[in-house]
Amino acid sequence: MADRASFADQAMEYMPALYSAALRMTRNPSEAEDLVQETYLKAYRGFGGFQEGTNLKAWLYKILTNTYINSYRSKRRRPEESDIEDVEDLYLYRRLGALEAASAGRSAEEEVLDSFTDDVVKAALESLPEQFRMAVLLADVEGFSYKEIADITDVPIGTVMSRLHRGRRALQKALVEFGTQRGLVEASGR
Repeated sequence: MADRASFADQAMEYMPALYSAALRMTRNPSEAEDLVQETYLKAYRGFGGFQEGTNLKAWLYKILTNTYINSYRSKRRRPEESDIEDVEDLYLYRRLGALEAASAGRSAEEEVLDSFTDDVVKAALESLPEQFRMAVLLADVEGFSYKEIADITDVPIGTVMSRLHRGRRALQKALVEFGTQRGLVEASGR
């Protein structure tokens, strides 16, 4: 990667994956686009700091993650935006899904799995504290190794393992609570 043009060509192949990660981080398409644009701008300006032969994808994710964390800290006090159309669509989707499940001869397991919509999993993931959410996203969604996550987040591998373990447990707890509330999982003797 001797020049900026070849660097840019190689870095651009990761844009769809970076956008997906940015969308999961920001939960807003416009902010995700801005985050990816800022990431590429910083990468292009700092390409001299990239060591050829190292993991370009991990380096880009590190820039993306750090940029997000820095902007997250400054925007944390802003109220979260939601679109009323999304709420209406989700309501209709759930209503139609419930009617379909009642009419089709499906197993109980299939009905339980269908009850855990992407939105439920996303909400459970978003409810995690930021450091745990980032660890789970980078490991379980993006597929990075512990070492790569440690490099991206600038923490020791042991910390990554701890955050990942605690994040997964919190995610599991949130999903079990959802299942219990919906009668999908029997309440354990608490």
